[in-house]
Amino acid sequence: MQKLPRLSGKEVVKILAKIGFISLGQRGSHIIMKKQTNQGSKALVVPNHKEIDKGTLLEIIRHAGMEKEEFLEFLKN
Repeated sequence: MQKLPRLSGKEVVKILAKIGFISLGQRGSHIIMKKQTNQGSKALVVPNHKEIDKGTLLEIIRHAGMEKEEFLEFLKN
């Protein structure tokens, strides 16, 4: 199992955009993203910080409906 790298908020937003999330805007230092699915819509809030804490990143990945390994594959591409 690979370790999660340190990522910035902008890097996380780029990865989420690859899987269909769109940026709705920004409130303060947080970027709001949304994705339409068959079960409804999913909304995420990504802190636009230089480095996102690993726990926060894990929660973003979980709320996006992904596994950590799947997220890391998108990071490589």
